[in-house]
Amino acid sequence: MKRLLLASALLSTSLLADTIFVSNEKDNTITVIDSNTDKVIKTYEVGQRPRGILLTNDYSKLYVCASDDDTVQAMDTKTGEILYSLPSGEDPEQFALHPDGKELYISNEDDGIVTVVDVQKKDVVAQIEVGIEPEGMAVSPDGSIAINTSETSNFLHWIDTKTKKIVHNTLVDQRPRHIEFTKSGDKIWASSEIGGTVMVIDTKTKEPLSKISFKIPGIFKDLIQPVGIKLTSDGKYAFVALGPSNHVAVIDAKTYKVIKYLLVGSRVWMLDFANNEKKLYTTNGVSGDVSVIDVESLKVKKTIKVGRYPWGLAVIPSK
Repeated sequence: MKRLLLASALLSTSLLADTIFVSNEKDNTITVIDSNTDKVIKTYEVGQRPRGILLTNDYSKLYVCASDDDTVQAMDTKTGEILYSLPSGEDPEQFALHPDGKELYISNEDDGIVTVVDVQKKDVVAQIEVGIEPEGMAVSPDGSIAINTSETSNFLHWIDTKTKKIVHNTLVDQRPRHIEFTKSGDKIWASSEIGGTVMVIDTKTKEPLSKISFKIPGIFKDLIQPVGIKLTSDGKYAFVALGPSNHVAVIDAKTYKVIKYLLVGSRVWMLDFANNEKKLYTTNGVSGDVSVIDVESLKVKKTIKVGRYPWGLAVIPSK
């Protein structure tokens, strides 16, 4: 009997799946994928041109940047119901949630500002002037610094989250798009789409540690456009989505050397992990699908058809 109960418990555990949310920019929908079967299980309608998405700390709500509605929607992750909207400024693109879950930092591309929203009071706390066409947004693991990218000004803007003031600007290559902090917060990785590079920066000194370039045989250099970045929590790998080159670069996160390139769908945008970082999912805008990468073997295992122009990714872990 004990063996039977143990086997049953192990089977139940193995059946637990992460829940993957994908924003479809042209369909105004969110696709939901089961990470065990890699099949679409639900599709929810949301606001116009959904791009950046992220989850609340308790995973009960999914925040959705409805860019053409100039708002951030809060969607119930179980029912897909839009519970309420948050003020966001014009054309919200990407955003980041403070680790305490209380403030949302939103980049407003059309206005050249970062809007800070108190998600409990549903009020704007501050609006911070940054460079032209702000896009990427990240908050440090300790919550002390928020960083915004300005695509046309080519700067990373370091914002003190207490004072809501810019404390430093870092010049990077053309059209910076995305920022990713390491798990410890000691470094950031920042992609420059038109510059074709990723810069690794020490967060304490704010000095560059490395600039990574990419070269894919048979692919024109101007098609290699770094956008989304994901880092494994063990510090082993960095994965970089390379846009219209249709490849993801795998980088040794300690030596900053490219290990290999993985062919995925057309115009790969963003990435996120599932199943305890055993799988990596990519949104492929032009081909309207999601690629599934096995992190251990560094091989693409599957393609999942979703909506038109998939952009953002967010994952609820099974436990």
